[in-house]
Amino acid sequence: MIPKRRSTKPDKVIIARFMSEEEIAIPATASVKLDRAALVANWNALNEMSGKAKAGAAVKANGYGLGARDVVRHLLDAGCDDFFVANWQEAREIEDLTAGKASVSVLNGVRDADMSFALQSSAKPVLNSLDQVNRWQSSNRPCDIMINSGMNRLGLNVADLNLELFAGMSIDLAMSHLASADEDGPQNGEQLAAYTAGLDLVPHQRTSLANSAGIALGSEYHFDLTRPGLALYGGIQRPELAAVIRQVAMPQAEILQVRTLHIDDKLGYNARYVAKQEHPVAILAMGYADGYLRGFSDRGIFRHEGRELPVLGRVSMDLIAIDLTSAPDLKEGDWVDCDYDLLAASAQSGLSQYELITGLGSRLSRYWV
Repeated sequence: MIPKRRSTKPDKVIIARFMSEEEIAIPATASVKLDRAALVANWNALNEMSGKAKAGAAVKANGYGLGARDVVRHLLDAGCDDFFVANWQEAREIEDLTAGKASVSVLNGVRDADMSFALQSSAKPVLNSLDQVNRWQSSNRPCDIMINSGMNRLGLNVADLNLELFAGMSIDLAMSHLASADEDGPQNGEQLAAYTAGLDLVPHQRTSLANSAGIALGSEYHFDLTRPGLALYGGIQRPELAAVIRQVAMPQAEILQVRTLHIDDKLGYNARYVAKQEHPVAILAMGYADGYLRGFSDRGIFRHEGRELPVLGRVSMDLIAIDLTSAPDLKEGDWVDCDYDLLAASAQSGLSQYELITGLGSRLSRYWV
């Protein structure tokens, strides 16, 4: 039995309200300003550091959180020909931009569940296991091969490689991945030796080993193609990169309220900050739900026109308090910049540069300048 509806009026009101909300733009209260020139300059610098090799670009995780489609557009214009994504969903997202223009490699390989899409996609799987090789062997489609040179994550072990294994296959890249290129230690040389040995057992057109940090290790790590990721987006894993890599992403937040703290006033969860003198504070519309995590509590820095505005107390889900002592003129509705140089922000928060850039939340609007 279908229950009677008491009235159609509430439904009409709801429909009208939804239509109205869809038509009216709601400005964001926090955003990420993205520097196109810095992104392109970083790729050009890494391409130059790659020597005789050419630099590709890792655009997985939605372009490290900055928007894969925009990143791909900018890097295609700069001359990048090779892109790397994690899975086939990410490949599909950029396929209309790259088909016929650039190579796309899917780093996680190809599962049974991926085959129907992968067989009609212009992207290539990076085959990581004997099962994946067997799965792809009869496809008559190009692929890449990942050699496990010692990271022991994805990849075919050197001991399992032989030329007959790949009979009839069209292999573009024979690649491997460095585990500790951000450090000076024996593992880099060990992986280089294992990878080189593996190349003799994999038929291939091109070779690739170095990630962002690996580029800075020198020419013996460059081979035909380098695969920078974090450094494209402003990350600095080795001192050699510090002079050439520019910041790409700068979070910004709007001031929701300005208030004055008096001596002994407590601020935020668990009273982590207690005022020792009277001073103004601003409450910002950003928090750990936006990727500005609790590691920045009492450590983070915002800025306005060169003035430093320290984070006070705990970062909460949607709000941050900052000290306005050096900028008492700021008011509700003003915007401030987050000090988000990845190397410095990592030191402040204890978070890795990778977490900082990929963790910027979806509530933050993105815009390129």
